[in-house]
Amino acid sequence: MNNRISGILHHFEETHKEEIEAITQVLARITTLSPEQIKPYLGKMLEQLVNPQAEYPLYNTATANELSQAFRDWADSHNRNTPLLSDYAVSRENIYSDED
Repeated sequence: MNNRISGILHHFEETHKEEIEAITQVLARITTLSPEQIKPYLGKMLEQLVNPQAEYPLYNTATANELSQAFRDWADSHNRNTPLLSDYAVSRENIYSDED
């Protein structure tokens, strides 16, 4: 989070301290979490609300088809001429060899 967003968030939290505490208490009452456990989640949510343009990880926003396409694109981006490992290199005997 950059300094500008951090400053905005800090100002928001200071300005709305009572409301944020009330929200924390309500969430504590309706869940099995303590206020201390809720605060990080609420802080993250406030950060996202204050900075809606923040980049979110693909797995949080993509559909199943988009994730599938992103995986294919990632796989296709690798060099196909990389030499393969030998059968011995991936064999159980080699992996679990005794190193006495």
